[in-house]
Amino acid sequence: MSPEIVNVVYRKYDGSLHWHHPSLLLGEDEHGVWIGCEVGSSARKGNGPPVPWRYACVMLFPRDDWWTASFNASPHKVEIYCDISTVPRWSDGEVTMVDLDLDVIRMRDGRIILDDEDEFEEHQVRYAYPPDVIENARASAARLMKAVGTRAAPFGAAPHWLSQMT
Repeated sequence: MSPEIVNVVYRKYDGSLHWHHPSLLLGEDEHGVWIGCEVGSSARKGNGPPVPWRYACVMLFPRDDWWTASFNASPHKVEIYCDISTVPRWSDGEVTMVDLDLDVIRMRDGRIILDDEDEFEEHQVRYAYPPDVIENARASAARLMKAVGTRAAPFGAAPHWLSQMT
């Protein structure tokens, strides 16, 4: 039986296409839905050229939280990359969310970074983010900084799903 393909589609708040790519549906657990991206597969930013993955990764889409997470196989220098986004929505083999600019990153050396705060501030004005979107994005980033930094589940170790991709 062939693995199920899921289309991952990130958009910006104005609806414009951001990062998007096909991926393999791996399964679900208490943290959400997991998909996998194989070495050599690729993503595109908007209508740009394909960007191939040099390392395998798995992505987590929680059911009711304002973020998504990517767990990268070693030796990728970024261990975990969390996008602050609207709650992922599933429909007909596709998961869609709005990228809200802020990113929580754990480097392979253990450093935790809150990235793109300047872009978040700029886009609040450019896209007229409503107050509840700003509040949810900031609150999610704060929770993720703590969870990723303290290695709380699911951010403790490479998820077992990653072994299916390497």
